[in-house]
Amino acid sequence: MESRCPVALDITGKDIHAEAEHLRSLGPATLIELPGGVTAWAITDYETLRKVLTDTRVTKSARAHWPAFTNGEIRPDWELISWVAMDNISTSWGSDHKRLRRLVGKAFTPRRIEAVRPLIVQLTTEILDALAATPPGEVVDLRQQFAYPLPARLVADIIGMDETALAKTAPVINMMVDTTVSPEVAHGILMGWRDAMSEFIASKRANPGEDITSDLIAARDDEDGGKLTEGELTDTIFAILGAGSETTINFLSNAVTNLLTHPDQLELVRSGEKSWDDVMEEVLRAEAPLASLPLRFAADDVDLDGVLIRKGDPILVNYLAAGRDPKLHGESACEFDITRADKEHISFGYGPHYCLGAGIARLVGAIGLSTLFERFPDINLAVPAEELQPLPTFIMNGHRSLPVRLHARVPAEAH
Repeated sequence: MESRCPVALDITGKDIHAEAEHLRSLGPATLIELPGGVTAWAITDYETLRKVLTDTRVTKSARAHWPAFTNGEIRPDWELISWVAMDNISTSWGSDHKRLRRLVGKAFTPRRIEAVRPLIVQLTTEILDALAATPPGEVVDLRQQFAYPLPARLVADIIGMDETALAKTAPVINMMVDTTVSPEVAHGILMGWRDAMSEFIASKRANPGEDITSDLIAARDDEDGGKLTEGELTDTIFAILGAGSETTINFLSNAVTNLLTHPDQLELVRSGEKSWDDVMEEVLRAEAPLASLPLRFAADDVDLDGVLIRKGDPILVNYLAAGRDPKLHGESACEFDITRADKEHISFGYGPHYCLGAGIARLVGAIGLSTLFERFPDINLAVPAEELQPLPTFIMNGHRSLPVRLHARVPAEAH
């Protein structure tokens, strides 16, 4: 199988749904070419993906299980270098992953998740109050003015980051998910986010607070650093910031887009026939905000339904394809339909790397979306949906901007 000509992924991400469908048609595991001529196996089948995500022979550690990375074949300026060079909760394995997950997980218990509800309400109100000042008829970029600041400011608060530090890291995160960047830019991104995180952590060491960064610094500095290395500390904080903001930004943008292009389904929610939970689960299924996540690696030979993935081979899991797998959701799998009975998906992952922040993401979605449509009941797209421009990436699923007109608004005091 490895002699087959790999399918080159479109780095511009201009139609990731069509690409995912094509890859799925080639089989559950397909050899692909990533930027820089690096080959990997794309997993697009739902059941196969579930197996891969729980297979102990598949890990996320390039340091431990990707020979091309450890022997120097992968350039330090490889276009996706930031995704594999990280040393944190998302790239660790075995006992290291369990240790880091136990430390980070303390910030995402059900009690602490519920404790952030007032902050989500406050941030949503502040952001929508600012939007309410928009002159009638003026076009608003809802991605930049709502979908971005709500999760970004929330996650920044959780990790104890002020707006100045957030402003420094936001451009780096945006560039990191852009798969069209040059090798020179890719290397700069890696250096940029590590420098920004080091500066931020130094400031938190000097001025600790009641936040997850201060908690992890204490764990790092306790017992001669035996619980957390400096690299793990830096990279894990960045992972929380990036994963907690970028995916939720795309989720909110995709949810608004689909509701505005399916007014009959929006009316079902407004009438109470369907819930915001129905909306969120269908968005996560049909429009997974994280399309494809680089990378996993075979720690040993793995046979996937007759396809041999050899020890050391990289693997790209395609959540977007899995959510629309017709073997799971039938011929209507590619259609957005909040009334479907089965909305099963794995957009938060599956197995040991299941997203710790899933509970907070759902809370942000429920509060943010319900409040937005209550405050602006006549909101509509300012351009035809087919004119919305996708993000320049095959990693994320979202739009560069979301132009809308808000029209009449309901005062906040009415709720």
